[in-house]
Amino acid sequence: MSNRVHTSDNLIYSPGSQVVTRKPVQNSNGRIAHPAGAVGVVVRSPQDRAHAYRVRFPDGSEDAIHHDQLVLLAQYKEGEINDAAQVLAEHGLFDRVIFRCVIGSRAYGLDDENSDIDRRGIYLPPADLHWSLYGVPEQLENDATQEAYWEFQKFVVLALKANPNVLECLYTPLIETATPLAQELLDRKEMFLSRLVYQTYNGYVMSQFKKMQADIRNQGRVKWKHVMHLIRLLLSGISVLRDGFVPVQVGNHREALLTIKSGEMPWDDVERWRLSLHDEFNRAYEATTLPERPDYEQANALLIKARRLAMKDELP
Repeated sequence: MSNRVHTSDNLIYSPGSQVVTRKPVQNSNGRIAHPAGAVGVVVRSPQDRAHAYRVRFPDGSEDAIHHDQLVLLAQYKEGEINDAAQVLAEHGLFDRVIFRCVIGSRAYGLDDENSDIDRRGIYLPPADLHWSLYGVPEQLENDATQEAYWEFQKFVVLALKANPNVLECLYTPLIETATPLAQELLDRKEMFLSRLVYQTYNGYVMSQFKKMQADIRNQGRVKWKHVMHLIRLLLSGISVLRDGFVPVQVGNHREALLTIKSGEMPWDDVERWRLSLHDEFNRAYEATTLPERPDYEQANALLIKARRLAMKDELP
């Protein structure tokens, strides 16, 4: 995958950024002072996109130019190589999905009549596109349908790092599509489980609770749904270390978790439960029989097989 320049819709270029003019820049006499494609440096940035930048050009002159008339030099040089939308349109990558599943509240058993259906999975890009100048996106997203699909290698790398969302894809009971290659991945999913679950899950929960405690002090509010999922993550991580599989459905913890989600469980009670779960996580880590690291060699062999199969037109 290419190392591309990525920009946000709300990005403000900072002072020192090299930029290129999209249109000719006129002086006070109406003459062209700098042609389209001229390179300059931002010397003063506006607070928002409604106001102009101050841009200095190689001859020492400065002009006020609005955001829509500028582009970052690095982005300009990439041209169509950086146009992910065009790659998607021309190559139909959503048709290359080899694995589709449902995660989120419906898979956890925490859904209600208002719950969305969150679909996740894997797509395998054609080899020619993967080898091309344009490369392939690490993730396909469709916000309207709550779908997201990782490129095969990206999915494997995240699974090896014990990413909770990716591991839940491998263990969810709600699988909608799985080609033979995807089924082989599912049949060998234990290769991704290791003690890294302890560091990944535990570390994320602690950092998120620290942020929420700051929100409570500063704003007096709690995002109870997020709190519920953090507790759920601790419960899941403990089970992974003890039992060697990822429990997606929450089972007999459902009512307690929904009590948190509704805000009916006092914050102090949630904190006590969280701290006790961290202690339980520590004990599970000390006793687990999972390996220190996942099986990188087995995962790499499957990735190479997928790359070879991607040379064919049909989905493997």
